[in-house]
Amino acid sequence: MRFLPTEEQSDFARTLHGLLAASDVPAAVRAWGAGDHTPGRAVWARLADTGLFALAADEAHGGLGLMPPELAGGFVELGRAGVPGPVVETAAAAVLLTRLGDEALAKRFLPGLVAGETSATLTLPGGGPYALDADAATHLFTVSPAGELRLASAAGPLRTSLDPARRLALPDGGGELLATGPAVTAAARDAAHWARLLTAAQCLGTGEALLARTVEYAKQRTQFGTAIGGFQAVKHRLADTLLGLEFARPLLWAAALSLAPGEVAAAKLTAGEAAYAAAMTALQLHGAVGYTEELDLSLWLRKARPLRDAWGSPSQCRAAVLQERLRAP
Repeated sequence: MRFLPTEEQSDFARTLHGLLAASDVPAAVRAWGAGDHTPGRAVWARLADTGLFALAADEAHGGLGLMPPELAGGFVELGRAGVPGPVVETAAAAVLLTRLGDEALAKRFLPGLVAGETSATLTLPGGGPYALDADAATHLFTVSPAGELRLASAAGPLRTSLDPARRLALPDGGGELLATGPAVTAAARDAAHWARLLTAAQCLGTGEALLARTVEYAKQRTQFGTAIGGFQAVKHRLADTLLGLEFARPLLWAAALSLAPGEVAAAKLTAGEAAYAAAMTALQLHGAVGYTEELDLSLWLRKARPLRDAWGSPSQCRAAVLQERLRAP
């Protein structure tokens, strides 16, 4: 098993990094939170041009095949830039439709999702009840515990989140029945694992962005005539934050290579906690200026906790890891 990205995978991540760095993502995030999805969709279109969403669909429908390591590497960059919208849910919906193997449904939905012309949000058994960005997504998929895949026609009123750019709503429970049976349940289970993995990747990128901004601030902010980054207590706090993120990285990579439920849960748990710890470090070292609306740092500060809890809270992930260990021979 290879635990380092290949040169091609690293090049793809660098391409996304450069594209997002030139896309004024913070402005798109603020607009998304205010209900204007146009700048965010423009970012999505540029991401789709790189083939990002094609990594979650089969080649027969315009995809590049299911490639979790490449997609996870890309989602680290999405988290680092703070890209708004149901990116995880769109990729997971593509995985669900690919795994389901229903040719008619695949032809109907996958080409648009792969090309970035459409987006999707979804709810799955075992996930949270709320659909992310149902007001912005083209399709709202739901899978019931009984194994019914539906295309919901509407969702309830939008509910606020700690992150203003994450807009939540309850599906209405009805809509067009697309498929039902054990195949739906199995495909939904796979899609949920992918959603958890990609959220873990976003957590890692978010944590790294928070740490980078905090380090830069610690170099510039002075107290008693010296940069605060020179104080031992600050150094230790930053070093602990870095260690947390560095421990999460190999777990994320191992999970992307294996997609084993226990490894995916371990990666999500570790990356989520590391991102949240990075947010707490950033808040403490920036002081009150850290959470002001005018400072871009606040955009990442408010993402860390919702991402930590999305597609598997820390307690749910711990339980999944323990269950996997108990099943091991």
